Amino acid sequence: MKKVLFASTALIATAGVAAAEINFSGYGRFGIGYKEDRTATTTVNGPGADGLMGTADDVSASSTAQSDDAILVSRFRLNIDGIAETDGGVRFEGRVRLQADEDSSTGEANSAGLNGARFSVIYGGLRVDAGNVAGSFDNLANYYGNEVGLELFAGQYSGVDYSFLAYSSTGSGANAVFFQYSVGDFSFGASYDQAQVTTVAAGGAASTTVDADRWDISATYTFNNITAALAYGQTDGGAGSDPSLTVLTLGGEWGDFSGTLFVADDATKVASTDGTAWGLSAAYNLGAATTLLFTYGDGNASADTQQVAIGAIYDLGGGASLRGGIGRNDCDSCASDTIVADFGAQFNF
Repeated sequence: MKKVLFASTALIATAGVAAAEINFSGYGRFGIGYKEDRTATTTVNGPGADGLMGTADDVSASSTAQSDDAILVSRFRLNIDGIAETDGGVRFEGRVRLQADEDSSTGEANSAGLNGARFSVIYGGLRVDAGNVAGSFDNLANYYGNEVGLELFAGQYSGVDYSFLAYSSTGSGANAVFFQYSVGDFSFGASYDQAQVTTVAAGGAASTTVDADRWDISATYTFNNITAALAYGQTDGGAGSDPSLTVLTLGGEWGDFSGTLFVADDATKVASTDGTAWGLSAAYNLGAATTLLFTYGDGNASADTQQVAIGAIYDLGGGASLRGGIGRNDCDSCASDTIVADFGAQFNF
């Protein structure tokens, strides 16, 4: 991704700082998105018995109605990175992201907003992130594989229901820590998210607060053109029930073809989502400008989402491309399967 250097100067503000800079990078995309039987939920707030808004007896009601199957989809993403490096070679980074997306249920535009900040310290093969961070699964090699569509609406991981630590592009994210160390062909990662969950009991009973800490670890090894990665994570669920996720991925490249394999033990501790998930994806360069994509994901739990999709990318040069795909979403407990498709343009800057 091409980065536009907005300022690069010898900033001797404190002893030991060699240089500092601010970089801007990102992308824009827009096009048409289709989702069969798309619905939108509307919530209306109103006064209670006293006829006044903003009082304790205010009421709200939600209704779900059919929306347009085809909508205009868009995203503008701008990464803002502040970077400083000491005379000793220690690199400090801070990032915030400005992003605007459409409302996926109605197609109406949403306002852009900044997300939570991420801070990084990098030295040699060691990297430590703090703040709004991505954990070991979010950083795992070939976890996402070859996603399909302008909006990346389908992936090999679709059967996973465990909620792992992930970077938030539009929210504050979790205030957590991620550690990664790479040496030769090996890479090791770990993250920890200290969290609490407050539950309000029915009938006005006192609320309870319990720990919901999350942690995960990963290991990656690359040999020749093959990369193997393994990760395990667990959440403190209280009462002896600790949901966990184990993921194994394999990925490789052979000339114009690349592919990934994915398998996971998704121990959510919920009957409808607890089980094994699996998937695969592939990409093939058809000539210099066209790439064909395929992805498939599934799981053996009744509520696991099965996704199968094909797509293509046509490179226009200069960081611009045309992208699109078509696929199907389904699950054993779903009322019916759903056709999903999109097409549009993306430009990187």
